[in-house]
Amino acid sequence: MTTFLVTGAAGGIGCELCRQIQTAGAKAIAVCRKSSVDLDRVGEAFASAKASPVGNRLGVQVEAGIDITADDSVADLARRLQGITIDVLINNAGMMERNTLARLNFDSIRHQFEVNALGALRVTAALLPNLQAGSKIALITSRMGSIDDNTSGGSYGYRMSKVALSMAGKSLAIDLRSRQIPVAIIHPGLVSTAMTGYNGIPAAESVRGILQRISDLNLANSGTFWHANGEILPW
Repeated sequence: MTTFLVTGAAGGIGCELCRQIQTAGAKAIAVCRKSSVDLDRVGEAFASAKASPVGNRLGVQVEAGIDITADDSVADLARRLQGITIDVLINNAGMMERNTLARLNFDSIRHQFEVNALGALRVTAALLPNLQAGSKIALITSRMGSIDDNTSGGSYGYRMSKVALSMAGKSLAIDLRSRQIPVAIIHPGLVSTAMTGYNGIPAAESVRGILQRISDLNLANSGTFWHANGEILPW
Protein backbone atom coordinates (compact mmCIF):
# COMPACT_ATOMS: atom_id res chain seq x y z
CA MET A 1 0.00 0.00 0.00
CA THR A 2 1.30 3.47 -0.91
CA THR A 3 1.84 5.69 2.13
CA PHE A 4 1.39 9.46 1.89
CA LEU A 5 2.30 11.95 4.61
CA VAL A 6 0.48 15.29 4.52
CA THR A 7 1.43 18.27 6.66
CA GLY A 8 -1.13 20.96 7.41
CA ALA A 9 -3.72 18.20 7.35
CA ALA A 10 -6.26 20.04 9.51
CA GLY A 11 -6.88 22.69 6.83
CA GLY A 12 -9.10 22.57 3.78
CA ILE A 13 -6.59 21.32 1.20
CA GLY A 14 -4.78 19.05 3.66
CA CYS A 15 -7.95 17.39 4.88
CA GLU A 16 -9.18 16.85 1.34
CA LEU A 17 -5.82 15.38 0.37
CA CYS A 18 -6.18 12.85 3.18
CA ARG A 19 -9.74 12.04 2.18
CA GLN A 20 -8.92 11.45 -1.49
CA ILE A 21 -5.74 9.52 -0.70
CA GLN A 22 -7.52 7.19 1.70
CA THR A 23 -10.58 6.80 -0.53
CA ALA A 24 -8.29 5.74 -3.39
CA GLY A 25 -6.98 2.86 -1.27
CA ALA A 26 -3.68 4.37 -0.16
CA LYS A 27 -2.60 5.25 3.39
CA ALA A 28 -2.65 8.82 4.66
CA ILE A 29 -0.65 10.08 7.63
CA ALA A 30 -2.18 13.43 8.63
CA VAL A 31 0.26 15.76 10.42
CA CYS A 32 -1.06 18.85 12.18
CA ARG A 33 -0.68 21.03 15.25
CA LYS A 34 -4.24 20.30 16.27
CA SER A 35 -6.96 18.33 14.55
CA SER A 36 -9.94 20.22 13.15
CA VAL A 37 -13.62 19.67 12.66
CA ASP A 38 -12.93 19.02 8.98
CA LEU A 39 -10.27 16.41 9.70
CA ASP A 40 -12.42 14.80 12.37
CA ARG A 41 -15.26 14.54 9.88
CA VAL A 42 -13.12 12.40 7.60
CA GLY A 43 -14.23 9.60 9.91
CA GLU A 44 -14.98 8.77 13.50
CA ALA A 45 -11.96 8.29 15.72
CA PHE A 46 -11.26 4.81 16.96
CA ALA A 47 -9.22 3.75 19.95
CA SER A 48 -5.82 2.38 19.00
CA ALA A 49 -3.38 0.31 20.98
CA LYS A 50 -1.10 3.33 21.33
CA ALA A 51 -1.87 6.78 22.65
CA SER A 52 -0.63 8.10 19.31
CA PRO A 53 -1.41 7.98 16.48
CA VAL A 54 -5.15 8.41 16.54
CA GLY A 55 -6.94 6.88 13.59
CA ASN A 56 -10.37 7.30 12.11
CA ARG A 57 -12.96 5.37 10.17
CA LEU A 58 -11.13 5.68 6.86
CA GLY A 59 -7.88 4.60 8.47
CA VAL A 60 -6.21 8.02 8.34
CA GLN A 61 -3.36 8.13 10.85
CA VAL A 62 -3.48 11.49 12.63
CA GLU A 63 -0.22 12.77 14.10
CA ALA A 64 -1.28 15.86 16.05
CA GLY A 65 0.77 18.17 18.25
CA ILE A 66 3.41 18.81 15.59
CA ASP A 67 4.74 22.35 15.16
CA ILE A 68 6.77 22.45 11.95
CA THR A 69 8.53 25.64 13.08
CA ALA A 70 10.13 23.85 16.05
CA ASP A 71 13.10 21.51 15.70
CA ASP A 72 12.18 19.40 18.73
CA SER A 73 8.58 18.95 17.57
CA VAL A 74 9.63 17.78 14.11
CA ALA A 75 12.21 15.49 15.71
CA ASP A 76 9.36 14.02 17.75
CA LEU A 77 7.44 13.36 14.53
CA ALA A 78 10.48 11.57 13.10
CA ARG A 79 10.67 9.40 16.23
CA ARG A 80 6.98 8.53 15.97
CA LEU A 81 7.43 7.45 12.35
CA GLN A 82 10.72 5.61 12.74
CA GLY A 83 10.81 2.58 10.46
CA ILE A 84 7.77 3.65 8.40
CA THR A 85 8.42 4.08 4.68
CA ILE A 86 6.87 7.23 3.21
CA ASP A 87 6.19 6.91 -0.50
CA VAL A 88 4.89 10.47 -0.98
CA LEU A 89 5.70 13.40 1.30
CA ILE A 90 3.37 16.35 0.74
CA ASN A 91 4.56 19.53 2.46
CA ASN A 92 1.21 21.29 2.47
CA ALA A 93 1.33 23.32 5.70
CA GLY A 94 1.25 27.05 5.11
CA MET A 95 -0.17 30.34 6.27
CA MET A 96 -0.76 33.83 4.94
CA GLU A 97 -0.85 37.21 6.62
CA ARG A 98 -1.26 40.49 4.77
CA ASN A 99 1.81 42.73 4.81
CA THR A 100 1.55 45.91 2.77
CA LEU A 101 4.36 48.43 2.37
CA ALA A 102 2.37 50.85 4.52
CA ARG A 103 1.80 48.22 7.22
CA LEU A 104 4.92 46.08 7.37
CA ASN A 105 5.11 43.69 10.32
CA PHE A 106 8.49 42.00 10.41
CA ASP A 107 7.47 39.53 13.10
CA SER A 108 4.67 38.40 10.79
CA ILE A 109 7.05 38.17 7.83
CA ARG A 110 9.53 36.09 9.84
CA HIS A 111 6.76 33.77 11.02
CA GLN A 112 5.58 33.21 7.44
CA PHE A 113 9.14 32.25 6.48
CA GLU A 114 9.25 29.80 9.40
CA VAL A 115 5.99 28.12 8.40
CA ASN A 116 5.98 28.35 4.63
CA ALA A 117 9.64 27.81 3.79
CA LEU A 118 11.73 26.60 6.71
CA GLY A 119 8.96 24.34 8.01
CA ALA A 120 8.80 22.35 4.80
CA LEU A 121 12.58 22.03 4.64
CA ARG A 122 12.74 21.05 8.32
CA VAL A 123 10.14 18.28 7.85
CA THR A 124 11.78 16.99 4.68
CA ALA A 125 15.23 16.83 6.27
CA ALA A 126 13.89 15.05 9.37
CA LEU A 127 12.00 12.46 7.34
CA LEU A 128 14.71 11.67 4.78
CA PRO A 129 15.38 8.32 6.52
CA ASN A 130 11.76 7.39 5.79
CA LEU A 131 12.16 8.01 2.05
CA GLN A 132 13.57 5.49 -0.41
CA ALA A 133 14.39 5.36 -4.11
CA GLY A 134 11.11 6.01 -5.90
CA SER A 135 9.59 8.07 -3.09
CA LYS A 136 8.28 11.49 -4.12
CA ILE A 137 8.15 14.92 -2.48
CA ALA A 138 5.60 17.64 -3.24
CA LEU A 139 5.81 21.21 -1.97
CA ILE A 140 2.52 23.10 -2.02
CA THR A 141 3.58 26.62 -2.88
CA SER A 142 1.71 29.49 -4.55
CA ARG A 143 1.65 31.39 -7.80
CA MET A 144 2.08 34.45 -5.55
CA GLY A 145 5.65 33.23 -5.17
CA SER A 146 6.30 33.74 -8.89
CA ILE A 147 8.48 36.80 -9.48
CA ASP A 148 7.51 37.01 -13.16
CA ASP A 149 3.81 36.76 -12.30
CA ASN A 150 3.84 39.47 -9.62
CA THR A 151 1.87 42.37 -11.09
CA SER A 152 0.12 43.60 -7.94
CA GLY A 153 2.86 43.87 -5.30
CA GLY A 154 2.14 43.69 -1.58
CA SER A 155 1.80 40.50 0.51
CA TYR A 156 5.49 40.76 1.35
CA GLY A 157 5.73 37.94 3.87
CA TYR A 158 3.65 35.48 1.87
CA ARG A 159 5.26 36.21 -1.50
CA MET A 160 8.82 36.19 -0.15
CA SER A 161 8.34 32.98 1.84
CA LYS A 162 6.82 31.16 -1.12
CA VAL A 163 9.74 32.20 -3.34
CA ALA A 164 12.03 30.71 -0.68
CA LEU A 165 9.96 27.52 -0.61
CA SER A 166 10.23 27.14 -4.38
CA MET A 167 14.00 27.64 -4.22
CA ALA A 168 14.21 24.97 -1.51
CA GLY A 169 12.22 22.65 -3.76
CA LYS A 170 14.54 23.24 -6.71
CA SER A 171 17.60 22.51 -4.58
CA LEU A 172 15.98 19.39 -3.13
CA ALA A 173 15.25 18.19 -6.67
CA ILE A 174 18.95 18.48 -7.51
CA ASP A 175 20.30 17.09 -4.25
CA LEU A 176 17.93 14.10 -4.14
CA ARG A 177 18.30 13.08 -7.78
CA SER A 178 21.08 10.64 -6.92
CA ARG A 179 18.72 9.00 -4.44
CA GLN A 180 16.05 8.78 -7.18
CA ILE A 181 13.59 10.97 -5.27
CA PRO A 182 11.84 13.53 -7.51
CA VAL A 183 10.36 16.79 -6.21
CA ALA A 184 7.32 18.72 -7.44
CA ILE A 185 6.60 22.39 -6.66
CA ILE A 186 2.83 22.83 -6.99
CA HIS A 187 0.48 25.82 -6.93
CA PRO A 188 -2.95 24.46 -5.91
CA GLY A 189 -4.89 27.25 -7.59
CA LEU A 190 -7.12 29.75 -5.82
CA VAL A 191 -8.94 27.34 -3.54
CA SER A 192 -12.03 27.95 -1.43
CA THR A 193 -10.59 27.61 2.09
CA ALA A 194 -10.47 29.72 5.25
CA MET A 195 -7.13 31.20 4.04
CA THR A 196 -8.76 32.67 0.92
CA GLY A 197 -12.01 33.71 2.57
CA TYR A 198 -13.68 30.79 0.77
CA ASN A 199 -13.07 32.26 -2.66
CA GLY A 200 -12.00 30.02 -5.52
CA ILE A 201 -12.42 26.48 -6.74
CA PRO A 202 -13.54 23.62 -4.47
CA ALA A 203 -10.76 21.91 -2.55
CA ALA A 204 -11.77 18.59 -4.14
CA GLU A 205 -11.01 19.94 -7.63
CA SER A 206 -7.64 21.35 -6.57
CA VAL A 207 -6.64 18.13 -4.82
CA ARG A 208 -7.46 16.02 -7.85
CA GLY A 209 -5.02 18.17 -9.81
CA ILE A 210 -2.35 18.02 -7.10
CA LEU A 211 -2.53 14.24 -6.94
CA GLN A 212 -2.36 13.99 -10.73
CA ARG A 213 0.79 16.13 -10.78
CA ILE A 214 2.32 13.85 -8.14
CA SER A 215 1.31 10.79 -10.16
CA ASP A 216 3.04 12.27 -13.23
CA LEU A 217 6.17 13.27 -11.29
CA ASN A 218 9.41 11.55 -12.22
CA LEU A 219 13.14 12.27 -12.29
CA ALA A 220 12.89 13.79 -15.76
CA ASN A 221 10.48 16.54 -14.67
CA SER A 222 11.68 16.88 -11.07
CA GLY A 223 12.01 20.48 -9.89
CA THR A 224 9.20 21.80 -12.11
CA PHE A 225 6.90 24.59 -10.85
CA TRP A 226 3.36 23.49 -11.78
CA HIS A 227 -0.15 24.75 -11.45
CA ALA A 228 -2.34 21.92 -10.18
CA ASN A 229 -4.07 21.99 -13.58
CA GLY A 230 -0.81 20.96 -15.30
CA GLU A 231 0.33 24.38 -16.51
CA ILE A 232 4.06 25.06 -16.03
CA LEU A 233 4.38 28.36 -14.17
CA PRO A 234 7.06 31.05 -14.58
CA TRP A 235 9.58 31.52 -11.79
